[in-house]
Amino acid sequence: MKTIQKLGGWSALYLAAAYLVSIVLFLFVLDYPSIVDPAQKVALLINKQNVIYLTNLTAYVFFGIVLVLLMLALHERMNAASPMLMKVASILGFIWAGTLIASGLVANAGIAPVVSLYQTDPSQAAVLWSTFETISTGLGGANSEILGGLMTLLVSIAGLKTSRLPKALNVVGIVVGCVGIASTVPALVALTGAFGVSQVIWFVWLGIVMFQKKN
Repeated sequence: MKTIQKLGGWSALYLAAAYLVSIVLFLFVLDYPSIVDPAQKVALLINKQNVIYLTNLTAYVFFGIVLVLLMLALHERMNAASPMLMKVASILGFIWAGTLIASGLVANAGIAPVVSLYQTDPSQAAVLWSTFETISTGLGGANSEILGGLMTLLVSIAGLKTSRLPKALNVVGIVVGCVGIASTVPALVALTGAFGVSQVIWFVWLGIVMFQKKN
């Protein structure tokens, strides 16, 4: 039990680090949000394909795999005292992990054919990359953090109910979860960014707690 709790602690810290690394890469290294023209996006892909590939692995594929480990540790920590909440939270966490892994794999699967097509038909390569990007974005929750929001909310409620996590951490988690759920509303889609940043804080705090002796 002690081993899986430590594994959960390292997992939470990795998730926070992956968030931060992906934010730096997408916003500052790639400047991806400012590029809206498909031709410019595919040109960026051609020039930065290795960076994009590694970013997808770190922020989506590995993130999803490590998230499964965290959910297993949280389930072991609180399931006995709150079985129903943790069962639902764990299922949502596993589903979220699966969609994130799929998102990263789809995006990376599109790189090679797009790069190949670009050599002969740049305009069609841009169309093909837009297709891969749309599917990947949808799976990754860029327009809605409903799965991550619900998972965080339920884990935090279970933490309050069982007292297996600090009260202040659970309050933060409830706020983070509600922000993620609210991002599902089209007019509030910009909250996806706020969810990501606030969840970094939750993951770091949670990771530290997981290294401590369970109540």
